Amino acid sequence: MSISEDAAAQLYQEAVRNNVRKSSLRYLIQAGVMIVAGILAILFPVISSEALVLTIGWLLVISGLVQAVGFIFVHKGPFAGLQMVSVVLALLIGFLILRDPAQSLVTFSLLIVVFFMIEGISKTMWALTIRPLEGWIWVMLSGVLGVALSILLLLTIDTAATWLLALLVGVQLISIGASLFYLAWTVRKAAKT
Repeated sequence: MSISEDAAAQLYQEAVRNNVRKSSLRYLIQAGVMIVAGILAILFPVISSEALVLTIGWLLVISGLVQAVGFIFVHKGPFAGLQMVSVVLALLIGFLILRDPAQSLVTFSLLIVVFFMIEGISKTMWALTIRPLEGWIWVMLSGVLGVALSILLLLTIDTAATWLLALLVGVQLISIGASLFYLAWTVRKAAKT
């Protein structure tokens, strides 16, 4: 029996959508953690630069761990490779920051640029895979925002202040969390009706 490429793609997308439906509670939890982490990243520049760097390190580690748990349950799909890279980068960057918080701001900025770019590309590809689930566009916008923030930070890397890094990390985490929350919430709501 032969199946067309279009039919295979539709079957595959439906399988991914069903997986999102089954994992909606985990996505809600992940979204909540990421939103709180984003808010904390934005609020912490008031305290001090070193505390900010340590906080961002811990927030990236926590975010990476939460994404890793989600990846365990949803480890198949066209976005799986990029999602795994995103998880590894979040953990790696977080641990590098925690190991040496006094490292230069430019090095820290470059690591964040790479993280935002990979995370943005990963979310954009995932959004295209789960389309037309209600809320897919918010995941897409979150991915595009990640790429845009990466480019913005790269263009201002020489003059970037610690508070700007915290603000951008916070905005990115809130964006990802909010898009996941909306997607999971609408999927759960649709399943109840």
